[in-house]
Amino acid sequence: MSPHAGTAGLTPHTLAFVESPVQLLNVLEWAHLRAPRAEAAAGGGLTLVVLSPTDPMTRGQLRRMADLARDEGHTVRWEEARGGPAAPFQTIGGLTRLLRKADRIVMGDPFSRYVQLLLTITKARELVVVDDGTATMEFVAQLASGERLVRWHRKGGRPGPRDLIFAPVSSAARRRLTPSARRTVEIFSSMPIETTPEGVTITPNAFAWTRATFGPPRITKGADMVGTSLVETGVVDNDRYLEAVSALAKTHGATRYFAHRRESTEKLHRLAVETGLEIVRPDLPLELIARRGPIGRTILSFPSTVVHTLPLALVGTEVRVAVCDIDPAWLTENASPRAQGFLSGVTGTARDVHRLSAVTAA
Repeated sequence: MSPHAGTAGLTPHTLAFVESPVQLLNVLEWAHLRAPRAEAAAGGGLTLVVLSPTDPMTRGQLRRMADLARDEGHTVRWEEARGGPAAPFQTIGGLTRLLRKADRIVMGDPFSRYVQLLLTITKARELVVVDDGTATMEFVAQLASGERLVRWHRKGGRPGPRDLIFAPVSSAARRRLTPSARRTVEIFSSMPIETTPEGVTITPNAFAWTRATFGPPRITKGADMVGTSLVETGVVDNDRYLEAVSALAKTHGATRYFAHRRESTEKLHRLAVETGLEIVRPDLPLELIARRGPIGRTILSFPSTVVHTLPLALVGTEVRVAVCDIDPAWLTENASPRAQGFLSGVTGTARDVHRLSAVTAA
């Protein structure tokens, strides 16, 4: 546990930036650990800034999560951060005063250019990084080794023109995220962290708020499957992925497919036609959906964040999480050289899951 946890609460003014529903969920988990609901409702000092994306499914989940944050007594500020060419300048201009006053900054995605730019403005003495899924594992590894901050599925590729233009800002953010005599850095994570960067405090996320707020779930006899955006990020071939989903569903009797918020409509339509699976587009992060129920007795997944988070959210239930390895033959020609090793590491470090060999496509 962080040396500050349980003592400082949320009394210093805390400014949190999120761009996805999972990031917002993990800010709520962090705030719950720092200050229970009663203290937050009494004016704990957390202002949660949503840097809204443009895709409708993510926006819908963020709206639902923002309502939950307000129910917990937190202040929510919704920013149309990508609403046109002038939106970034208006957003940053409107947040500058808050950034300079904040004692603590909580962020969900240190790889985000938006967040990196905001970090160059703040003088906060405490920085907290909450989980943005498996990307947290790569962030910690890069921070420990002194590397530049690059998302795992892009690592190994040549920097593009925008990367080169933004490089000074990214380097400045990297320095801000390095602990010093003037600044502390905490990582709040449910991910396995093997190497702790010097001076960084690691605080485990056990999903205590999720378990206290939702469930226990009603458990059905069948199996459910969790979708992934590996096709959309250019890591896995679309045809191979659909064949693997079909084979898994037949083998384990899965009937529902919980779509990732980034999965394309075309892919999901084809998947429904070819596999017969019921496609479910969740209105909340899957950890809350599963905890609320009903949920299958077995949850099938490919390497992703949920193989680490669902066992924590479903502690005390009879639900089994099973993860299927990614066959190297499924990777696209453009996949990062780092992809196979990273995905294997996601699976291999997962606790309390049943590991399945890569299925053979029909």
